[in-house]
Amino acid sequence: MAERRAFAQKISRTVAAEVRKQIAGQYGGSPQLFKNLNVGTTTSNTVPLTEAVEPVDFEEYLITHPPIVESGPLRDLIEFPPDDIEVIYTPRECRTVVQAVPEEGDTDPHVRDCVRSYTEDWAVVNRKYHKLGTGFNPNTLDKQKERQKGLPKQVFEADEMPDNSSYQDDQRRSMSIDDTPRGSWACSIFDLKNSLPDALLPHLLDRAPNEEIDRHNEDQRKANRHRELFALHPALDEEPIERHCVPEVPKEHFGQRLLVKCLSLKFEIEIEPIFASLALYDVKEKKKISENFFFDLNSEQTKAMLRPHIQTAAISTLARSAIFSITYPSQDVFLVIKLEKVLQQGDIGECAEPYMVFKESDAAKNKEKLEKLRSQSEQFCQRLGRYRMPFAWTAIHLMNIVNSAGSLERDTELEMKRKGSWSERRNSSIMGRRSLERTTSGDESCSLTGFRPATLTITNFFKQEGDRLSDEDLYKFLADMRRPSSVLRRLRPITAQLKLDISPAPENPHYCLTPDLLQVKPYPDSRVRPTREILEFPARDVYVPNTTYRNLLYVNPQSLNFANRQGSARNITVKVQFMNGEDPSNAMPVIFGKSSCADFSKEAYTAVVYHNRSPDFHDEIKIKLPASLSDHHHILFTFYHVSCQQKQNTPLETPVGYTWIPMLQNGRLRTGHFCLPVSLEKPPQSYSIYSSIGFLKVPLPGMKWVDNHRGVFNVEVVAVSTIHTQDQYLDKFFALVHALDEHMFPVRIGDMRIMENNLEAELKSSIAALNSSQLEPVVRFLHLLLDKLVLLVVRPPVIAGQIVNLGQASFEVMASIVNRLHKYLDTSQDMHGRNSLLSSYIHYVFRLPSTDPNSPSPGGLGGSVHYATMARSAVRPASLNLNRSRSLSNSNPDISGTPTSPDDEVRSIIGSKVNCNTFSVWFCCFLFLFPSPSLSPHFFMFYHHTQLFHEELALQWVVSSGSVREGALQQAWFFFELMVKSIIHHLYFTDRLESPRKNRFPERFMDDITALVSTIADNCFIPQQDLELVERLNTSLAFFLNDLLSVMDRGFVFTLIRAYWKQVSTKLYTVQNPTLESLRLDFLRIVCSHEHYVTLNLPCSLLTPPASPSPSVSSSSGFSTHVQDQKIANMFELSVPFREQHYLAGLVLSELSVILDPDNEGMFGLHKKVVSVVHNLLSSHDSDPRYADPEVKARVAMLYLPLIGIVMETLPQLHDFTGKDFIFHKSYHTEYFAVASRQHGSFTAESSRSLLICLLWVLKNADELVLQKWFTDLSVSQLNRLLDLLYLCVSCFEYKVTSTVNILKLNPCIKSKDMKAKLEEAILGSIGARQEMVRRKRSPSGSAFGSQENLRWRKDMTHWRQNSEKMDKTRAELEHEALIDGNLATEANLIILDTLEIIVQTVSVTESKESILGGVLKVLLHSMACNQSALYLQHCFATQRALVSKFPELLFEEETEQCADLCLRLLRSCSSSISTIRAHASASLYLLMRQNFEIGNNFARVKMQVTMSLSSLVGTSQNFNEEFLRRSLKTILTYAEEDLELRETTFPDQVQDLVFNLHMILSDTVKMKEHQEDPEMLIDLMYRIAKGYQTSPDLRLTWLQNMAGKHSERNNHAEAAQCLVHSAALVAEYLSMLEDRKYLPVGCVTFQNISSNVLEESAVSDDVVSPDEEGICSGKYFTEIGLVGLLEQAAASFSMAGMYEAVNEVYKVLIPIHEANRDAKKLATIHGKLQEAFGKIVHQDGKRMFGTYFRVGFYGSKFGDLDEQEFVYKEPAITKLAEISHRLEGFYGERFGEDQVEVIKDSNPVDKCKLDPNKAFIQITYVEPYFDTYEMKDRITYFDKNYNLRRFVYCTPFTLDGRAHGDLHEQFKRKTILTTSHAFPYIKTRINIVHKEEIISTPIEVAIEDMQKKTQELAFATHQDPADAKMLQMVLQGSVGTTVNQGPLEVAQVFLSEIPSDPKLYRHHNKLRLCFKDFTKRCEDALRKNKSLIGPDQKEYQRELERNYHRLKEALQPLINRKIPQLYKPVLQVNSHRDSFSRMSLRKLDI
Repeated sequence: MAERRAFAQKISRTVAAEVRKQIAGQYGGSPQLFKNLNVGTTTSNTVPLTEAVEPVDFEEYLITHPPIVESGPLRDLIEFPPDDIEVIYTPRECRTVVQAVPEEGDTDPHVRDCVRSYTEDWAVVNRKYHKLGTGFNPNTLDKQKERQKGLPKQVFEADEMPDNSSYQDDQRRSMSIDDTPRGSWACSIFDLKNSLPDALLPHLLDRAPNEEIDRHNEDQRKANRHRELFALHPALDEEPIERHCVPEVPKEHFGQRLLVKCLSLKFEIEIEPIFASLALYDVKEKKKISENFFFDLNSEQTKAMLRPHIQTAAISTLARSAIFSITYPSQDVFLVIKLEKVLQQGDIGECAEPYMVFKESDAAKNKEKLEKLRSQSEQFCQRLGRYRMPFAWTAIHLMNIVNSAGSLERDTELEMKRKGSWSERRNSSIMGRRSLERTTSGDESCSLTGFRPATLTITNFFKQEGDRLSDEDLYKFLADMRRPSSVLRRLRPITAQLKLDISPAPENPHYCLTPDLLQVKPYPDSRVRPTREILEFPARDVYVPNTTYRNLLYVNPQSLNFANRQGSARNITVKVQFMNGEDPSNAMPVIFGKSSCADFSKEAYTAVVYHNRSPDFHDEIKIKLPASLSDHHHILFTFYHVSCQQKQNTPLETPVGYTWIPMLQNGRLRTGHFCLPVSLEKPPQSYSIYSSIGFLKVPLPGMKWVDNHRGVFNVEVVAVSTIHTQDQYLDKFFALVHALDEHMFPVRIGDMRIMENNLEAELKSSIAALNSSQLEPVVRFLHLLLDKLVLLVVRPPVIAGQIVNLGQASFEVMASIVNRLHKYLDTSQDMHGRNSLLSSYIHYVFRLPSTDPNSPSPGGLGGSVHYATMARSAVRPASLNLNRSRSLSNSNPDISGTPTSPDDEVRSIIGSKVNCNTFSVWFCCFLFLFPSPSLSPHFFMFYHHTQLFHEELALQWVVSSGSVREGALQQAWFFFELMVKSIIHHLYFTDRLESPRKNRFPERFMDDITALVSTIADNCFIPQQDLELVERLNTSLAFFLNDLLSVMDRGFVFTLIRAYWKQVSTKLYTVQNPTLESLRLDFLRIVCSHEHYVTLNLPCSLLTPPASPSPSVSSSSGFSTHVQDQKIANMFELSVPFREQHYLAGLVLSELSVILDPDNEGMFGLHKKVVSVVHNLLSSHDSDPRYADPEVKARVAMLYLPLIGIVMETLPQLHDFTGKDFIFHKSYHTEYFAVASRQHGSFTAESSRSLLICLLWVLKNADELVLQKWFTDLSVSQLNRLLDLLYLCVSCFEYKVTSTVNILKLNPCIKSKDMKAKLEEAILGSIGARQEMVRRKRSPSGSAFGSQENLRWRKDMTHWRQNSEKMDKTRAELEHEALIDGNLATEANLIILDTLEIIVQTVSVTESKESILGGVLKVLLHSMACNQSALYLQHCFATQRALVSKFPELLFEEETEQCADLCLRLLRSCSSSISTIRAHASASLYLLMRQNFEIGNNFARVKMQVTMSLSSLVGTSQNFNEEFLRRSLKTILTYAEEDLELRETTFPDQVQDLVFNLHMILSDTVKMKEHQEDPEMLIDLMYRIAKGYQTSPDLRLTWLQNMAGKHSERNNHAEAAQCLVHSAALVAEYLSMLEDRKYLPVGCVTFQNISSNVLEESAVSDDVVSPDEEGICSGKYFTEIGLVGLLEQAAASFSMAGMYEAVNEVYKVLIPIHEANRDAKKLATIHGKLQEAFGKIVHQDGKRMFGTYFRVGFYGSKFGDLDEQEFVYKEPAITKLAEISHRLEGFYGERFGEDQVEVIKDSNPVDKCKLDPNKAFIQITYVEPYFDTYEMKDRITYFDKNYNLRRFVYCTPFTLDGRAHGDLHEQFKRKTILTTSHAFPYIKTRINIVHKEEIISTPIEVAIEDMQKKTQELAFATHQDPADAKMLQMVLQGSVGTTVNQGPLEVAQVFLSEIPSDPKLYRHHNKLRLCFKDFTKRCEDALRKNKSLIGPDQKEYQRELERNYHRLKEALQPLINRKIPQLYKPVLQVNSHRDSFSRMSLRKLDI
């Protein structure tokens, strides 16, 4: 470094120690930041996290630590790949079939350079692996979708919900939340036993060692896992700052393209050819914005009229469709159509008249006139066919078509025939700032890309006015057209029909020709009619560099004034020719043809205006310019008078004037407006080199001029050329450079002749003058200009024997040009402020001169042979490398020497140290080509001393000052990128990319770079600096260093990074400014985006002191084996060794740690930013194919191990995803609480989520053994903190239900808070009851959705905010999103599960395992509580089973609350709709019971918890499905049956009972909420729940009392009393177990006299919990006093129900208790009440009524569980059928809709198939209690007959043909006997019918019954006491009255008139006969009785009755007395008959 240059020595180098001191002083107070993280080292070695440590010498380290691994993925981590960088020459894409090049070849050096610039290959530096850097991270691009392909769809319970449980409260299902099959209502054992279990888990019941189970679980868990975690995580919605987009390839500019097809042109009369042209005009800019498109729609027949004048038409001139390009579309653009016809006699008006007068419809009428016109036209075509005249025009307002905004003007009719539009073209135009502002202002922002194609029919044309042909007139017309009162509307139109198609141009149209007539690819067939691309003349400047050769000239004659010319010159045409000499034969065929002619011609004529001496012209003549022009090239104009009439001796055309324009003036192309004088005579010799304008000043002697030499001819010449710059400064610069190239002196530029001696001064001034040139030409020739400037830097020319250094001048002008572009073209910049034109120049065009492999000349960039260079050869001598000679400073402008002789020169060049390394290649070549003797100092020497561009650039930059330095800093990116590309080219072409990095560059260059970095870092942090500039500088520097890492000594680049770091730290010390920190983050992020970032961090080094050369320690193939060699803590903490060796990772993690530090409050705003840096890196590693191998990924993850600790530190600040205040673990230190209370939740949800996904990635990929070792070292509180972190992760990555997304999607109007709260509830529905309660308590408003909860709905808080913002997502997108979310949730939870397993393995051996295991269980349970996929739950349950089996005491003794929680979770999963979840949950639940049983021979705890869990769960969850739970319960039963070990114990039976209870509880509790309005249903549900709690007496008792309360409310006192009796019986059962007291009831048995139902309370099964166990039966009722209280309540209720007999029975139980207690007072009260009760029995005898009974059947799926169920309802006494019918119909009608409910009017059996499936049917039948004869002996009193009822009967009449009633002989009767499951009264008012028996009576049996009934009625009425005359007469009237249809007489006549033929009926016949005997006797008794009762007024009535009776008796007599002989045979036979008769009744049993 002794040779360090002066300026480099001046750079201040801050000593690290000083900075450290300063920073330590500043941050000293913060323990968080100055943590001594590497415990093993001494304090002196500690470097605070805010400061960068000294990096390891990377290159040295690699040499001293050779890798042990020979090959494979791990080996690739150690060094960059050999093929990392390459320079590729890619051929540029050519649009056209043939490359556009000049036909004449490249004679002129400038033309040659231009053409080379447009045709040479792109020189692209390819960093092969660049796309693997974070900037192109597929997780932030659309590629993410590709990587998500093939993901399995994770099945989630939440998504599988049946439709009816989507939350439509108003349409809730009536009877059931879910579709359960028949019988679940009955809930019987039968049902459960018949249901199918889920698949059993194999080997579940095997006893395997825990290790084996763990291993099996792990294998299962690790199988088929998704490799890439980040592919599932939604990408951060940010533009990655480190992404350097590849600039667009430079290409030809097009605006928005429009395809116009000309379909047909038709006039009213067709008499002559008409020629048309189209062009675009911008009215506002008053500019024609396209060249003309000429087309010919004439028929072949019409064209034939011109045969003499038409050569063969070239196909290019037959085009009928054109593509127009519009860069600045606006409302002012018109498509103008002009028509011309063949010249004829008469002015335009006369010629147009026939077209206006004649109509096509009148053709026949005007036949003669038309014939005449046609023949005239033919004559004119023959004679004047070469001349044209203006005819008509019209215009189309383009935007009207595009916007379809109404029709066009009145005179054009628009038929929109719509077609499918072409795909949109991107508008790639680049506009200047000013012009852009104009396009987008107001209504001008128009787009032509997306409109639908339109077909237009234009019907009206305006005739041309001969005196208004100029463009000025046209603009006035067009402006006028837009006004509603257009003058044009008043003109008479020419009617015609022109059909055009207008549409957006397709992307790649076929058969297209460029404006230069080149074929555009694809061009399949040259014979097809082409489409022409029409050249645009943009309305304003377009800034796009030239990329193709084009050299066109447009000549527009405008006007001529021959008013003052003598002689006849009226019909004037101008002939235009392009001449390359003065002889007429020198006219060049370069004028483009119009339509239906040759491609090119030598002349063009303007249209003639008849009889006008001063015509205007509207012609456009297009000329193809020769590439190289000479002084002889000129345009010649010849003016002719055309004689229209054919006269003798009069020539057709007479020349009347001449004028011309020479093409070159002082070597530059002449263009612009000219006003030329016209000569009357032919020009003299050598006229072409003079300007005709010049003759105005000096007229040639003897020449005559029109109007006295005045300018009379106005013409405009416009060039569209990529050869001619048309800018004087550029022209001068290029001319001088070419003069140097060609060494032609003197150089003539303009009026100057430049000699060799003043060339240097001129060259420098011309370089400086480039700043004055117009921006548009600078941009157009940008590539060439920059190439030339680079060439001047690289090869300083030798002028007059002196090396002229132009480095400084070139650098300055480059800086200036770059800044101009940046300033004026700011719309074309990327996010880093890089101008796209410049970046694409660097990327594609820039190359070091002479490195192009295809360059034909050695000079590469336009160099000729005089650049003596050496071509790159494969066998380049090692000595000839391109190092800059140390001693030479001729790049420094101040030290240029003048060699005096060749030898001196050689010496001065070679320098004092002559060694092979300091030779200049260029000099060697020079000596080789020009041997020394031939040289002389006076020889004009073209030896070039070659500089290395990057070295020269760095030097010039470092030494620059003032405005140049400012300018260079403004656009630092440009020079940095140039430098990098130059470096790579240099290394690549000198084969140095493989050489050691330390010797690639000279030290001075390294110094320059160091100085530059230092300068820029300083500039970045000047406080008052413009922030935008600072940001640009900062990113430019970062990208530069990133690039240097690929090519330079990496240790050196690290020191540059550290220098930068220190400068920022120093600045941060002086100003606390988050902006600085933010800039540093951007810088870091960009540097770390290097594609070999992982390699740069030495991932395979272990943290040993870097000096150790021992390879065995430094790297190893097996990772974990060497872990012992170092302190594991160093790997997990940001220790100095960690930060030194993993340099960049250390910086990233230090930044993360510092910014996330809660004490560092100023940095709060940077949280998201710093997290996203880490997130981005990890997601990039994740998707990187190089790190796909798990072992490699573990190495990569090792670089991030400290992240775990950092995230643990930030836990209190993370966003709380749990939805409830996150409770920190009790073992935390108080300091954490302080932090927590202050900072809790200070992170946004998004940042927290990103941070947590990073944490999970590290946990997923890190080596498990390393993690385990580290966990072993952690304290209990740290481990608990880690567990809390995992708990948070579970909530954070919980799957959000898709159905809610869809609800949002379908109802975008849902915005209200309450709806959000409902959705919230839907999402949170799965949270268990306990948490729900906790949340309710905590939330301030008392509601579960308190104020804080609604945060979740704030856009920035919710994780699926994308959904709320993008409501318009398609269904497919939503489904895809759900697929990804599902997989992410699954993978995240599996990682958490893996980590929990590692923690369990770690702590199982330690003492503190209890508290940790509790934490593990907590996380597990929490994960079960969240929405989880089937896959995850399967593994989760496996882990849970393993945990319980390893530590059973943990659950059953310590964490009892968690046991309850676990039961809750398992049950929840048992009811899942997904079979695998159910299978695993059932298995877990079964094993839980089994383990509990094995500990204490019963599983009362689990049983109790499960039962209670179920009731609480069902009470709070809405989406339970009984069918699924039933399957799980069945599965548990099956396990119990299969479990051979426990088969002999009571375990299987206990399981069975539990399962049945659970099954019932479930169905009921779910429905309770729904049935508040349905008393029967509600009580049924409560009943079933109470029944479910048989194993937990406390719960059952509560439910029984609840039921009693409900009954009392509804005045069902009998039922309330029953509930109380059941309660008492239950208490008695448990009391008898607890206390053996004689006077207490023995249990239920004691109560069976009160009700037979009460036995169900007996606690006989051996699974019943013993009352002394763990707080069971501890309630107040389970005491003697409690029992007494219950019984007293029961007695009171019975009394209110009027069931006094039952009161007596209750007191029978109570009296012994009071007697035993000698409680006389109580006894007195009881006896008093008993007396009262018996008194009431006596008083109310005959007046008591207890209830009416009805059978009610429900039919129809609407009833859910009730479908096809039948009940007996107990209704209050004297309830009529109509009343209950009305009540039920009304209730269900309200629920389902009145039209949906029908009451079946009869009592016949219901055939469900015949019912409408969409309706609900109810059948209600009155029933009576039914007793068998034997029962009647005991049921004596009214009470007896209305208490303990279990059987009921009703009868239904029917006939065999289906009618209910028929004649007597066909009338059958069905008697239905119903048996209920319990006896009335019971604890509910309706009881299921469990048995049905039908007895069918034949007609004769019906008759017998009727007669018996009548007889009984007569007997009852006769013997009634006191007698009731009215009743007696009614009965008599019914028996003997003649009016009674089907009375007794008819019955007798039908059945007794004949003896039946069927012997089976004999007995019935006889029985009926005897009945009639009895009946007549009873009638007689009744009549007698009646006679004694009546008064005198009824004597006549009595007589009538007696007459009737006698009549009846007489009629019956013969029938009654006829006996059947067969019945009176011996007894034996009679017996056998009896048998047969007993079987006569057709009995049908129905269960």
